Amino acid sequence: MSTLGSVSTPPSIALRVWNRLPVAIRAVLSGITMGLLGSIPWLVLSDANQRHVPSVPWAVLPASLYLWGYWRYAGGSGWPASTRDARRTNRRRLILTEEIWGAALLAGILGLISLVAFLRVVNRMVALPQQSTADVSHIPGVTLFGLLLMATLVSGVVEEVSFRGYMQRPMEVRFGPTAAILITGVIFGFAHFGHPEVTLRLLPYYLAVAAVYGSLAYLTDSVLPSMFLHVVGNGFSYLRLFAAGTSEWQTTARPRPLIWHGRADASFWLSVAISLALATATVWAYTRLAQVARLERSAGMRQTRLTRHA
Repeated sequence: MSTLGSVSTPPSIALRVWNRLPVAIRAVLSGITMGLLGSIPWLVLSDANQRHVPSVPWAVLPASLYLWGYWRYAGGSGWPASTRDARRTNRRRLILTEEIWGAALLAGILGLISLVAFLRVVNRMVALPQQSTADVSHIPGVTLFGLLLMATLVSGVVEEVSFRGYMQRPMEVRFGPTAAILITGVIFGFAHFGHPEVTLRLLPYYLAVAAVYGSLAYLTDSVLPSMFLHVVGNGFSYLRLFAAGTSEWQTTARPRPLIWHGRADASFWLSVAISLALATATVWAYTRLAQVARLERSAGMRQTRLTRHA
């Protein structure tokens, strides 16, 4: 005979149906849903700010409050209680040691620099599209700065939570990190196809970006390092786009001639050499991060065993 305190509420029909879905489908749907929940309100607020009272960046305050609430909800706060543990797990952990932070930032920075160096090679081999800039001449400088700053925060936080957290983590457990990062990277790339200049030609670029951020999330089991680098990277991208008219996947404002239209000059081979050297350094940095994370897990397991036997 069970007591009142031991009676558990059976899961709802919707939750039972959800749990029957394959892990990959649940992960993709969860990631897309969290991405939309985080980005759509900001798009609405930003558009409204540009139409109404554009002299003041008033959208920043409600967007900041919403982003804070989004972050808390993604970490397990709020309704429904039945998904709190899953949401907390998918947002990943928040407490990292200094050793993990240092190794993760070194690996991520080298990864992004290596990607930029490789793009110098790619831009001499393939003609990549130019990113167009919207006409922002009607927006006051203070408002434009506020909106761009908020956009970097929203995209960095929301994309890391939704893609590297809710989408990638469940697939890591089911399929392993390589497949999880690859699948997430493909969807991450297609998510940017809303920009008219983004086509299949740029999909390898987004796969590379996803590999940099996704590997950090897997090795640290946290979205914080990749989120920090994502926000900073977005800031540099916006700065280069509006200041020099250069998109994030281009290394010069004016395209240089392709090597197929002439010959590979010394600057091209120098770019190749630098790219290979940086790629080697990146592999070393990620290997070191994996070692640091493994040692930390081993120390944690030993501490847990000692605590249980105490």
